[in-house]
Amino acid sequence: MEGLETVVLLGVTVLAGAVLAPRLRIAVPLLLLVLGLLLGFVPQLRQVELPPETVLLIFLPVMLFWESLTTSLRSIRRDLRGILIMSTLLVVASALTAAGVAHFLGLPSNSALILGAALAPPDATAVAALGRMLPRRNFMLLKAESLTNDGTAMVLYAIAVGLTLGGSYTPVDIAGLFAVSYAGGAAAGVLVAGAAYLLLVRIKDPLIINIALLITPFAAFLLAEAIGASGVLAVVAAGLIISFTASRISTAASRRQTESAWPLGSYLLNGALFVLIGLQVQAAAHEIDPANVGRLLASTVAVWVTLIVIRFVFQTVSVSLIRLLDRRPSQRKRRMTYRARVVSSFAGFRGAVSLAIALSVPTIVSDGSPLPGRDDIIFISAGVIVLTMLVQGPLLPAVVRWARLPDEPEDEELRLAELAISSAAVKAVDELANKLGIAPEVQGRVADDHRTHHSAIQALHDGSDPDATTQSREEEKKLRHALLERKREVLLALRLAGTVDDTVARRIQTRLDVEEQRLTGVETYE
Repeated sequence: MEGLETVVLLGVTVLAGAVLAPRLRIAVPLLLLVLGLLLGFVPQLRQVELPPETVLLIFLPVMLFWESLTTSLRSIRRDLRGILIMSTLLVVASALTAAGVAHFLGLPSNSALILGAALAPPDATAVAALGRMLPRRNFMLLKAESLTNDGTAMVLYAIAVGLTLGGSYTPVDIAGLFAVSYAGGAAAGVLVAGAAYLLLVRIKDPLIINIALLITPFAAFLLAEAIGASGVLAVVAAGLIISFTASRISTAASRRQTESAWPLGSYLLNGALFVLIGLQVQAAAHEIDPANVGRLLASTVAVWVTLIVIRFVFQTVSVSLIRLLDRRPSQRKRRMTYRARVVSSFAGFRGAVSLAIALSVPTIVSDGSPLPGRDDIIFISAGVIVLTMLVQGPLLPAVVRWARLPDEPEDEELRLAELAISSAAVKAVDELANKLGIAPEVQGRVADDHRTHHSAIQALHDGSDPDATTQSREEEKKLRHALLERKREVLLALRLAGTVDDTVARRIQTRLDVEEQRLTGVETYE
């Protein structure tokens, strides 16, 4: 198919999935994957290829950057130890166990290790799309793990491919690869985020700010790849830093644009990716010798079950060890219960990254002969992705209900934050009015409005002062704008202190941005 035809087909399929999914009461990604599988029955459509570099260079940076921007930094700090263990040791354990099972069922040892590396990491885009029914803490923990585990998987993949092509690695070599992957990826992300900060802090035009934000994840990814580090980690690091500094480097208008444009772009890319995965699964299935289908189906199911079991076993062992080594009361409250570990095991979805790794496997080895088991790697990887999404995905809500996990409602933190910023605004009215030289009648009107919890736009247009002069209204806008800045300062302090979660802070920040735009008028550009 031609490129334009493919784009139109993907767009129409994503639109159909978005319309039909709510009516069928099925998650949109699941329906899009099924539609991709159905489209794969058309021979011409199976020719649509998904180059690995397309996933890694076009799809992932945008989607991972947005997920990083909306991740809770407080949750990461609170569960950092668990996130590090899950994104490193669990990935290694999953890769080796899956490789062992695949080798036992007939796959050559080096090819089995490549398969294990491809399927070891849960996929961030799949987790973000299908894991939102989890309680907030469980979802953020899984999301943070899936955002950071690709560095480990890519190192394992490089080692497996190197061994297959005749290379050898010492423990020092392996340690160096991990150091470069993680440290280099984080450094690349920090450098790009720092450059973005120095640029954005000087810009006020919302359009230019969002153009710079769009470039940021691609720049971070490419810089990391250029030094042999993890591009995924670089994007995540840059996104977390930009998220943390958003209140200093963006404006109300630019944040409103970001909150509108980025979710739309991420949704379209994510939807197209799930359709393409379905097409690639069909293409992989048709490349297999029919005589091997039974063996490969058995291997696929065995590897899929193994990944679920090893995830549960690893978490159980980790909790037991941590319980022995760390008996602090604060740590006891954070330990995963048996039911939480079951939920986490079912929520470990595999997706686009696993398929991209499988598709990037070399076709020949160093002596020019075909790489043994390459088609098997692609078939099993595609099959496991389908099983994790079409079996684990629909089952997850029932598992979550069975687990009865405690949630962390945002209402109390939201009330606390709103009370804090409202109180700060009331206390700051007189101070700011004197500092700005505001007329007493305007000062009194604004103070009364804040004391009675009226919003700025309501007070400005509710007719409370129909005879106010233009100068009086301008002074009122100036004072209200200063109070909004004071509210943002208090909100930032609450966020830095960990009193309120980042998700709560973003909700309030959005309200303040809307209030500011209503107060000053929506900015337009020629």
